[in-house]
Amino acid sequence: MNEVAQQRCQLPDWRERLMSADEAAALIEDGMVVGMSGFTRAGEAKDVPLALARRAERDPLQITLMTGASLGNDIDGILSDAHVLARRMPFQVDRHLRAAINRGEVMFIDQHLSETVELLRNKQLGKLDVAVIEAAAITAEGGIVPTASVGNSTSFAILADKVIVELNLASPEALIGLHDIYVPGMRPDRQPIPVTAPDSRIGTPYIPVDPDKIAAIVLTHGHDSPSTVTPPNEATRDIARHLIGFFEHEVEQGRLTSSLLPLQAGIGSMANAVMHGLMEGPFENLTMYSEVLQDSTFDLLDSGKMIFASGSSITLSSSCGQRVWNHLERYRDRVVLRPQELSNQPGIVRRLGVIAINTALEFDIYGNVNSTHVNGTHMMNGIGGSGDFARNGQLSVFITTATAKAGDLSSVVPFVSHVDHSEHDVDILVTEHGLADLRGLAPRERARRIIDCCADPYYRPALAAYFEAASERGGHTPHCLEQALSWHITARRDGSMRSVVEATPTPAPVADDHV
Repeated sequence: MNEVAQQRCQLPDWRERLMSADEAAALIEDGMVVGMSGFTRAGEAKDVPLALARRAERDPLQITLMTGASLGNDIDGILSDAHVLARRMPFQVDRHLRAAINRGEVMFIDQHLSETVELLRNKQLGKLDVAVIEAAAITAEGGIVPTASVGNSTSFAILADKVIVELNLASPEALIGLHDIYVPGMRPDRQPIPVTAPDSRIGTPYIPVDPDKIAAIVLTHGHDSPSTVTPPNEATRDIARHLIGFFEHEVEQGRLTSSLLPLQAGIGSMANAVMHGLMEGPFENLTMYSEVLQDSTFDLLDSGKMIFASGSSITLSSSCGQRVWNHLERYRDRVVLRPQELSNQPGIVRRLGVIAINTALEFDIYGNVNSTHVNGTHMMNGIGGSGDFARNGQLSVFITTATAKAGDLSSVVPFVSHVDHSEHDVDILVTEHGLADLRGLAPRERARRIIDCCADPYYRPALAAYFEAASERGGHTPHCLEQALSWHITARRDGSMRSVVEATPTPAPVADDHV
């Protein structure tokens, strides 16, 4: 291990800063604001957070924890169960932490992923005391080479008073040189960020850090958690087919070329499965400008369909990970990892004309999307970067299955119980039943198209009846206010929305599927 450490750490006096995880965790005090590396279960510090949780069992303390996004290896849950977290931002996926958030024990700030370090840099979130960053290497000048994610690590390391580096000797050496680290200037004198294509490289392959701030170096040998993506099923294949058909039509109309535009896909099985469906489409020379590079990204790269992918992290299943991590050098000229304030930067997203494909929990008949809150009150994961892309991309696409919980819940509702993406930011909605192109449509036109194209046939008559009753009352966006959330009230009471349908008068027959 020492020989590998010597190769990976070029900092002249690094041995003088060498500490155990417990010694390094002692640098974190009660009430501190701590920034940790990690983005979608990739590149998080592995040992120091666990040491912090162990310490809290005998010496209680609480911190404000900022990350890039979610942490792997159950670290968020372990910290939550140890009552270390007083405040958490900007994203999470852990069920233990989620429960603590919904009980009101942890104050969770759900943020657009492009904004966290902007707020921190401009002193709107207070001072950052300590940064804990996982590294693949440290340069002679103190530059930190990240591992499988960049996330917010760059600004955390630059802005923190002290930096703890976990040097992960198990990380692939081929990660060195894969990153493109660039820090935007301070407002109001910031210059344009010169990313003009997904394969633009504008920065350095390491995080520039004042070496005097590196207070501890901890040698680790951990691995990222594998993603839990599931294989495509009939519903996700149908969603992919509808989307491919739409893209083919856009090409025929001259609005897109066969290379489409740079693609963005949200994290998770559904978006991954839909992206995988592009393997069957007639498209070529595809590119990606996204947050997370998942299994489908590397499948598309391996197939030759995709020529370049830019992201902020790499999160892979066990099987795909074995293929990629053992041969990462094959992808070095086709993949780049950037800070998330660049991967999600609104100006770049708009400049490149990104096609944004994200997942909804539910959407309503006018196109408002809820991607975060179950029944309007209980946090699921967070908005993540979907808002950064939906508001600024050339095409904003949201996908979901038409029902959940074996059909007991409709994902298409009269009015969403929580609005993350308003109708103004939504262009295309897709379920397994069809695709609704909402561009250029007024609210009343949107409602008819969404009901006819996207709703499950079982719930379609009840949605149509609601819209007809609301339209009789008038308004630009018609609603029956006393009934708008009745579907959610019924679901909370019964665990199902089926009684809403049972109470709806039987209308004329409706076609099963629409494209």
